Amino acid sequence: MSARPPVLVVATVGSGLVAGAFAVFSLMVVPALTALPGAAGATAMQSVNRTAVRPGFMTLLFGIALVCLVLGGAELAGSRRPAVLTGVALYLFGVVGVTVLANVPLNDALARLDAAAPGAAEAWRENAGRWTRWNTVRSLAATGAATAFLLGSAD
Repeated sequence: MSARPPVLVVATVGSGLVAGAFAVFSLMVVPALTALPGAAGATAMQSVNRTAVRPGFMTLLFGIALVCLVLGGAELAGSRRPAVLTGVALYLFGVVGVTVLANVPLNDALARLDAAAPGAAEAWRENAGRWTRWNTVRSLAATGAATAFLLGSAD
């Protein structure tokens, strides 16, 4: 039995878990935080961001990226299934790339925000809107990756 099927299963399930985590934030968590009065949501999101940078979530997010690199290398050296390569690209660029280039800088900007400062509520809402748009891209990319992996497993 090839090592590819178990790696493909891990990539599929892991991408689905990441997609779900991001979707929950875009659909429920950030809207709930932005509904809080003033900049209270900013303070809560600052706490969420500190909590996210721990081994559990980081292992899931970047561990699946490592699995995708292994899977992509195996595909390029072997059968080159388009669906699997599409899943790898969606995860690496749409999830990891967007995380590094968009969401992390927005998290860093939010970390510098003093929730008690004048204008903090407006700055928070602007940050939350941009963060949610990019987070939704990550959720859709991870969903697309999981779907592509699932389709590629049938090849």
